Amino acid sequence: MPAFADPSQQLDGFQWPLQPAEPAPGAMRRLRLAVMASGEGSNFEALTLACRADRPPADVALLVVNNAACGARERARRLGVPCRLIDHRLQPSREALDAALISAFQEAQVDLVVMAGWMRIVTPRLVQAFPERLVNIHPSLLPSFRGMDAVGQALAAGVRLAGCTAHLVNEEVDAGRILVQAAVPVLDGDDHASLTARIQRQEHRILPLAVGLAAQRLGLLAQG
Repeated sequence: MPAFADPSQQLDGFQWPLQPAEPAPGAMRRLRLAVMASGEGSNFEALTLACRADRPPADVALLVVNNAACGARERARRLGVPCRLIDHRLQPSREALDAALISAFQEAQVDLVVMAGWMRIVTPRLVQAFPERLVNIHPSLLPSFRGMDAVGQALAAGVRLAGCTAHLVNEEVDAGRILVQAAVPVLDGDDHASLTARIQRQEHRILPLAVGLAAQRLGLLAQG
């Protein structure tokens, strides 16, 4: 399908690659995904709904949150997705937090882990447990504006193009292999809220595509 099914969406952004990844002929196996979220969970919900429409053919088997009050928990309840709270405040270290995450993901027998607004820096322990199997969504055109408040960084820099990137996670923050990007124009009068909203609409579009691409790289969308 084209990047924009509705021409009015052309003001929102531009996605690359243009075409969604298609499973190989005869592919039958459904992926099992875990999602990590700290906030409202809009990317978690968008990914869950895309998976239920077989874009990609996958099931979100588990949501893990680190904040008891986050909106993602309510979305999981409404969508019927199992949710587990692993509060980082109760863990003695980042390594201990990631060890708890690894245990949860292994117990759920997931193929890929998606960081969809996870507001904690992960350690090499988690990266090494799921090499090439961790996907993150970041609200900038990486490698620009890595780290916290990428939208604020873009506005402060005065750029005319912002955007979002779905990428594989490695041991350096926001530096893994890029899977999909969407460019979003910065309009006159944009503030943090308005630009964030347009970027998020593109995040919802590219994250499912990136999960499919990550799975294809590993040969996971194969006959089961």
